[in-house]
This record gives sequence, structure tokens and C-alpha cells, in this order.
Amino acid sequence: MRTAAGVVLAGGRSSRMGRPKAWLEWHGSTLLYRAAALLARTVDGPVVVVAAPGQELPPLPAGVSVAEDPVEGLGPMQGLAVGLAAVADRAETAFVCSTDMPFLHPAFVRRVLRGLAPGVDVALPVARGFRQPLAAGYRTSLAGLVTRLLAEGDLRPGMLYKHCEVVQLSDDDLLADTQLARHDPELESVVNVNSPDDYAAARDRLPPEVLVECFGALARNGGHRPRGVRAATLGAAAAEAGLTLDRHVVAALNGDQVTRDGALPLVAGDTVAFLSADAGG
Repeated sequence: MRTAAGVVLAGGRSSRMGRPKAWLEWHGSTLLYRAAALLARTVDGPVVVVAAPGQELPPLPAGVSVAEDPVEGLGPMQGLAVGLAAVADRAETAFVCSTDMPFLHPAFVRRVLRGLAPGVDVALPVARGFRQPLAAGYRTSLAGLVTRLLAEGDLRPGMLYKHCEVVQLSDDDLLADTQLARHDPELESVVNVNSPDDYAAARDRLPPEVLVECFGALARNGGHRPRGVRAATLGAAAAEAGLTLDRHVVAALNGDQVTRDGALPLVAGDTVAFLSADAGG
């Protein structure tokens, strides 16, 4: 069994934002695409987006599936139950997040999932002064318990925590992870965009800084030397290197994942190597 899945809750009403947050653009991709693709590049199990009944979603990364919530209006606990049930037969644990977290970093996801030690049901960050139930790790076996609590009228995540073993992860606990401390020292992974002002502030932020380098026939004029660029997607990183991701060019992310997906999200600390596909790269 694969050990960890990803679940993105996309079915919120976005009442404060005034329009569906899943469709909002952030530096080259929608918020939903970025969240789902970031989880897909981080966990070793399936990634599922939980949608409201009849909800129209923007395009999703290849391999990401959709689980439709059969009941509308019951909040994140209902989405949590649907998401955990959708992956329970393929993963023991899941990182669960909302769709509106443009600064989520893989190092944060990995650190939270490591909190699910044997005997722990929920790894709950208490970051930046607040509990973060929608940036947390859960045992997928909790799906039945969440469903039962919903049937009894308990709609708040806090009620779930009274019935299972929860480990709380403080800022210090999280930042003891050297990769997380290096690439997300302010724990902005948990920052979400709830209002138009939040969204405007997020849009005003510069994309993350990543390293790009070129090899083979692409390494002209010193292009083989790593250099820092600002790019939130692989396509933007290619453009900064003067390249287009077509059948002649491929990219290796952090030395392993080979892809041409221009919408693949990038985060601070990533290294992208561009290679000529024609040369067998």
C-alpha cells in the first residue's frame, strides 16, 4: 500500500471571495491546479480533488481524480470524509488541504505527514497562531468516524479531535525540519486567500526563486551554469531560460522527475535542468 495520498477540498462556497477560488489564477496556473499538482509531485499515493455537487472545476493535472461530495453545505468535515474515503483503499495517510494555498511547500507537506507516527491519527499544525485543520495529515481510516460524527450533527473539525489521537505541531516543531526552515521560514505554507484583498496581496507577491541550468545543445552562452530566476511554473522557468517546452526540450525537476508539463508548480529551492530531447535527454 502506498503510504500517503493528497486530498484537496475545492467545494467551499467562496462567499467572502465572491467568485470560485478554484479558478483564480496565480502566476501561470489556477489555485486548484497548483495545489493538486504540488501534492502530486510530493506524495507517493493518489491525489483526489473533492468537489461540491455539480461544481465545475478548472483543468486538473494528469492522474488527479475528482470525488464529488454528495451533500452540499456541510463544510470541510463533509469534504474530509469524502476525500479520506476516496483514497482509503490505496493509502494509509493523507495530507488534506484547501484549494487556496498558493504558498504551500512540499517540505511542509512532508514534515506534517511525518507527524503521523504509529498510534497518531491526526498531525495538526498549530502554525502562525492558529490550528490548521486544512493543512494537516490524517489517517485515511478516519473516514468512517468523520461520517458518523457528521450524522450526529458534529460539523466542526474540533469535534473529530476529541475522538482520536492528535499530535499538534507547533511552529518550532515544524521549523526543526531544516528544509522547511530554509525554504519557508515564515510558514507561509498555511496562508490562504479568503477575500479579494487576500488574493490581490497574493498576486502581488513575486514568484518563488528557483535555479535553472541547461545541458547539451541548450547550454549556449554559459547556459550550463545554474542561475536563479523567478518562476512559479515550469513553463515560466523555461521562458526565463529562453526556451519553449516542446518535443525538443524536456526538464528534470530536482534531478529526478522528467516532464514537459509547463503548468507544473515550482517552489523555492527547486532546481530545473533543461535538456535536449533530440540528444536523448
